[in-house]
Amino acid sequence: MPSRHALLATVTAATLLGAAAAGGCATRPPRRAVTTSASRSEVTQPSSTTPSTSTPTRRPSSPAVAPPAPDPARTALARMTLAQRVGQLFMVGSPATSPSPATLAAVSRLHVGNVMLTGRSYAGTAAPARTARALRANATAAGVGMFVATDQEGGQVQVLQGPGIPAMPAALSQGGMAPARLQALAGGWGRQLRAAGVNLDLAPVLDVVPGAAAARTNPPVGALGREYGYTPATVASHGLAFAAGMRSVGVDVAVKHFPGLGRVHQNTDTSARVTDEVTTRHDPFLVPFAAAVRAGAPFVMISTATYTRVDPARPAAFSPTVIGGMLRHDLGFGGVVISDDLANARQVSAWTPGARAVGFLSAGGDMVLVVDAAPVAAMQRAVLARAGADATFRAKVDAAALRVLRAKAAAHLLP
Repeated sequence: MPSRHALLATVTAATLLGAAAAGGCATRPPRRAVTTSASRSEVTQPSSTTPSTSTPTRRPSSPAVAPPAPDPARTALARMTLAQRVGQLFMVGSPATSPSPATLAAVSRLHVGNVMLTGRSYAGTAAPARTARALRANATAAGVGMFVATDQEGGQVQVLQGPGIPAMPAALSQGGMAPARLQALAGGWGRQLRAAGVNLDLAPVLDVVPGAAAARTNPPVGALGREYGYTPATVASHGLAFAAGMRSVGVDVAVKHFPGLGRVHQNTDTSARVTDEVTTRHDPFLVPFAAAVRAGAPFVMISTATYTRVDPARPAAFSPTVIGGMLRHDLGFGGVVISDDLANARQVSAWTPGARAVGFLSAGGDMVLVVDAAPVAAMQRAVLARAGADATFRAKVDAAALRVLRAKAAAHLLP
């Protein structure tokens, strides 16, 4: 179990992020205060000498009950066809430098509702902003905006650079800063993303690597300096400070890679049969994710590694135990569950594209991330076919689409 110091640090970090998400964003208007009915007026009781024929005191009339405000997410969902609902459940990659024709086609023909800027761009804010505008212009769901995401962590994982977007330090260096300083810097990095047309950062990494020596044998995180430190407390305090800074300027975050890639010895992007033989369902290394959920993180990204002490039969992205049990039930997460890449990752190459998408959504996921548009058509066909034949799966599609639309409503992407 985490130490008392670790828990105090995560509570402080969670308070930081919660405060930034609730009221720190200059681009998002504060919630309008609800005005209660007028204060109760004092009624003077008649004295005992008042004649019985006097006019009785009038009682104030009951205030009119205002009808409930419409739910913009439900309204948007009700207007969508099944194909448009399924489209909201995909995020498809395009090079940041210019829009991919295949991704433009996926947006316009397959109703894909979210995109990711990939690769490396050194052209500053102008080129990715043009790419984002072109992709948004092809959206088919009237009035429903897009999440435009990228990987902007720092160090070796920074898609956007160039004029107006200087190089960011790696997370391990960020972990040496005071959390308040990191939060302020992340706010500046978030403003750069906004200028580049991005409103969702697939960061921060909340995986805990158990030490500097372990980092050298941990290809996906430690070998690249993507960890904020080597304890759950440090990762929580600094990862949440990064997230708070981003959210304070209107950029949503996706904390990753639940339930953690800090103790594997292969990279799921380039290797198959990647397993974690250490993590348990109530592992102390889950503390940063629990803190992020308490603080209101809108997205959590699911790893594709297999966790043998949790669900040895399947990767986490296809596991109801990991998504429905650990994340939804144990941590109480009600936001959008996004997968790690299900297009090119070697870890999932044994499954057909359609089986990957259906398996992730069946397990309780909400948004299928595919960094390459090539498999999207097959994935969409499989999801539509299953939704048409299976009422239980159709209900999961509708519930997932509603969660995505609620995240969009919170991000001011709905009418």
